Amino acid sequence: MAPILSSHYFSYSSPTTPKILTFPITTTNRIRSFPTSLNHSSFRSRLTTRCSSQNPPQSPTQTEKRKKSFSLKECAISVALAFGLVAGVPALDVFNNAYAVNQPVPDMAVLISGPPIKDPGALLRYALPINNKAIREVQKPLEDITESLKVAGVKALDSVERNLKQASRSLKQGKTLIISGLAESKKEHGVELLGKLEAGMDELQQIVESRTRDAVAPKQKELLQYVGGVEEDMVDGFPYDVPEEYQNMPLLKGRATVDMKVKVKENPNLDECVFRIVLDGYNAPVTAGNFLDLVERHFYDGMEIQRADGFVVQTGDPEGPAEGFIDPSTEKTRTIPLEIMVEGEKVPVYGSTLEELGLYKAQTKLPFNAFGTMAMARDEFEDNSASSQVFWLLKESELTPSNANILDGRYAVFGYVTNNEELLADLKVGDVIESIEVVSGLDNLANPSYKIAG
Repeated sequence: MAPILSSHYFSYSSPTTPKILTFPITTTNRIRSFPTSLNHSSFRSRLTTRCSSQNPPQSPTQTEKRKKSFSLKECAISVALAFGLVAGVPALDVFNNAYAVNQPVPDMAVLISGPPIKDPGALLRYALPINNKAIREVQKPLEDITESLKVAGVKALDSVERNLKQASRSLKQGKTLIISGLAESKKEHGVELLGKLEAGMDELQQIVESRTRDAVAPKQKELLQYVGGVEEDMVDGFPYDVPEEYQNMPLLKGRATVDMKVKVKENPNLDECVFRIVLDGYNAPVTAGNFLDLVERHFYDGMEIQRADGFVVQTGDPEGPAEGFIDPSTEKTRTIPLEIMVEGEKVPVYGSTLEELGLYKAQTKLPFNAFGTMAMARDEFEDNSASSQVFWLLKESELTPSNANILDGRYAVFGYVTNNEELLADLKVGDVIESIEVVSGLDNLANPSYKIAG
């Protein structure tokens, strides 16, 4: 499997496991072992530890195949110790083999900025390439209902009502601006959704007045789906040109939705589950296009979950010596460039991590904030080595707090699980992906290689 994480501050090595998480996130099949000491100069080195599941020692042949991965827990300890050095905490003699590189340490201020957005639906809405303040002023108070519902009992409904009134007022005042922001070809559909949104708000008001707390969250979800639909109807075509060297690759020029059906083994409470995943080609057209093309080739059907350690779930390493998809037309592994969209930019960054570019304070459009964030695994030292191995981030840790994520800017996020994401935590190594099927958006896939193969 390909390593997942790659953080670029230390270098480790260890004897086992698949290329999975590196601190860099790498392909599964590799593991690296711990060094034994660390000093101030070595902290400036690139953190290049691979993380992976912790398996027992293997035979020499297995070890040779799996020599580059790392345990994420080990990485967490490493980073915590390294940051301790920067903060002036005495160094601990636990690591070794780190090499110095004249590279500045990221400004820690960026790691503690603002309250993070963790809802995958909200992250996808804010990632759309639109600039319409009026619809955002409707969206925000509707999203704030989630926080209001954290108050116990029916008292929460008073806050919900304030959120709803604010959203209704914003919609009434900004409706003309919202409609003017719709793409001409989608205006009729957008206006229809606005009508449903207004009617839905009236229904939510009735729910609040009847003090039916349990009905609030489902109605809120419905209203936000209407908002998201209106916002998508503001996008007129694909907003930029992909660099020429990648224009012939499968490209997702827009969004697509897929359902991943997984057969769960040895779990009396769960036999199978279906995960709905939204792929975002606006911010990762090459990465999302590559995945969707593989889905249409049925590449993942019948494949097992290959890593599940409480931090990530990973799959995509095919049987045999190859660690990615072998393109039948070339008989070589098809790889894609590292692709990261930065806030404020119109085109993604290709081929380099944000750290390598010195963009330490840059924020990514698709951050590792949500449970079920989906991204590409890759080789630790090769930014452009991703092929077919993908992973889903499960939870926050010392390494991956929302809005302070060591993965942001190093791995290409291209989608989020939007339904049943909490069930990812129940998956185990050996559970089987029965199928991944496209629900919508296949018409947004340009240059599909599966059609050529067919």
